[in-house]
Amino acid sequence: MGDYKALALTGLGLVGGWLADLLGGWDTGLQSLLIFMAVDYASGLILAGVFRKSQKSAQGALESGAAWQGFFRKGAALAVVLIACRLDLLLGLNFIRDATIIAYCGNELISITENIGLIGVPLPKPIQGAISALKDKEEKL
Repeated sequence: MGDYKALALTGLGLVGGWLADLLGGWDTGLQSLLIFMAVDYASGLILAGVFRKSQKSAQGALESGAAWQGFFRKGAALAVVLIACRLDLLLGLNFIRDATIIAYCGNELISITENIGLIGVPLPKPIQGAISALKDKEEKL
């Protein structure tokens, strides 16, 4: 049984490494984007499943269709990051991918903020300031 587990984990590590390489490397930007995507998805599931206040379904409750749409939207955003990374390589640049990641991070943070607000949790001032700074940086790009 241990051999299968090691083989499965090795395969998962290889696939994860390959995907990270395709997306431009496992740097702070990609790590942050994936964390923000996971938090947004989880907060959306909690909002719909526990609080039944989702704006993605008619009843505000959890719906598998809305959950799958959210999942595929995240995948589409990562596909855009892949395209941005390839454009950087083709053009000999080093900012299209980063600008794309910053834009998506800002979008994810807005969505997280909306979800948390609907749940009823106030955001601390430093986080509000960081979101504002990220929005400003996104506008300058």
